[in-house]
Amino acid sequence: MDKTIKLFNCLYPKFIWEMPPVEKVIYLTFDDGPIPEVTPFVLEILEKYNAEATFFCVGQNIEKHPDVFKQVIEKGHAVGNHTHSHIKGWRSPVETYISDFKNCDEQLGLLTDLKSKKLFRPPYGRITRKQAKVVRNTHEIIMWSVLTKDYDIRLSPEQCLERAIKATESGAIVLFHDSLKAQKNMRYALPQYLAHFSALGFKFKALHFDT
Repeated sequence: MDKTIKLFNCLYPKFIWEMPPVEKVIYLTFDDGPIPEVTPFVLEILEKYNAEATFFCVGQNIEKHPDVFKQVIEKGHAVGNHTHSHIKGWRSPVETYISDFKNCDEQLGLLTDLKSKKLFRPPYGRITRKQAKVVRNTHEIIMWSVLTKDYDIRLSPEQCLERAIKATESGAIVLFHDSLKAQKNMRYALPQYLAHFSALGFKFKALHFDT
């Protein structure tokens, strides 16, 4: 976990940044889908390595691509709320933010029955304390300990992979994106990342919290 994430972990200790490192398990997460050009590729690679993951979905994308979202569910992966319109928490009034958050929950609820505690990840990792207080009434707020920066066009695919491998430890919550912007780096890094850690005996699990 890098120094910036450690600082935010101290400032927001009630958010989930990583899981206990009790066994060789990595928790892969994907933000911003479902996207028909990208998400099916992710699902195919995950299946190849018998890997579970958690998809933090944008409500508008669920509306546009319900069949792709259903594929995520049918493959047995966990899903979480990533707001309806990928709203920026630090720039939004509490009422506006919570309304957008609830709209995404409605999309998730229309298509799946969540049996464990609901999950939420704020877009850009930015959320105010007042917004978080409301969200935490019903959801665990999931952050990350490894940010691959697959969306960063300044990073080469090789650099993205190296960054992800170097930062990962047992119990890590790793953030990739199933988005158009990130797909170049992600399509290169994800298969090799899974191959690397599978060879080391790691398993990949979805995030679940008992209600």
